[in-house]
Amino acid sequence: MSTYDALRHFADSWALVVMGAIFLALCIWPFRRGGKSSGREAANSIFTEDHDG
Repeated sequence: MSTYDALRHFADSWALVVMGAIFLALCIWPFRRGGKSSGREAANSIFTEDHDG
């Protein structure tokens, strides 16, 4: 079995599972507890009066 075949087999199996898990985690992340307040803070951060110059 060549290196290419081994890496291809890994990418077709475990890498796909890992990428799917990361995708699901990133889709669920905004809906966690406490996410509403941090989302609101991030949305309103452009309106703060911090002038650098």
